[in-house]
Amino acid sequence: MENIILFDLDGTLIDSTDAIVSTFHHSFEKMNFDFQGDDEDIKSLIGYPLEIMFMELGVEQELAWDFVDTYKQRYKTISTTKTLLLENAIESLEAASKFARLSIVTTKTGKYTIPILEHFGILKYFEIVTGREHVENPKPHPEPILNTLEQMNLSKTSNIWMIGDTHLDILCANSAGVNSVAVLCGYGKEEELKELTSFISKNSLEAVKLIEKVSANNFHI
Repeated sequence: MENIILFDLDGTLIDSTDAIVSTFHHSFEKMNFDFQGDDEDIKSLIGYPLEIMFMELGVEQELAWDFVDTYKQRYKTISTTKTLLLENAIESLEAASKFARLSIVTTKTGKYTIPILEHFGILKYFEIVTGREHVENPKPHPEPILNTLEQMNLSKTSNIWMIGDTHLDILCANSAGVNSVAVLCGYGKEEELKELTSFISKNSLEAVKLIEKVSANNFHI
């Protein structure tokens, strides 16, 4: 049976909290917006599309994309220097690549994702990188996963898994009809994640080990 593992990015393989939070503050300043929240309010929304994040943080809908443009102008210049690989990320990809085909499914813009993956030397592990600009409907809609799987030309007996850190990742997997493992190294809350999937791991490496073990027992939907 062919094994497929789809990885989320932020909070699953990388920690870009500093890059994201500081760029939100930059955007608020550039757009003369009086942000009344704090860093935790921003962090709680990581995983959602940028336009949704800005609106949830108080920006009017008709102005949201202007804020997104301002955000992207800065983010592209600091994304690699202010982003860290999470512990065991490379080990998880090395382990996963030995028994599965891998792709990225993220709400981060793909054209900024690829330079980050290249910077850390891990782009080589992935067949497809599906970002925000590649789909009309981002997570939790199933389109990002279904779009990725279509491009991967799967066999009929594929055993498919999604690894992610937020409820958006797991809801996306559930809607797409694929297996999922939630990791606790990112932004999601354990109690919320446990309501959506039976498989919870500390980090991506533990998630890959779990998938390998379960797959060896011929588990699949």
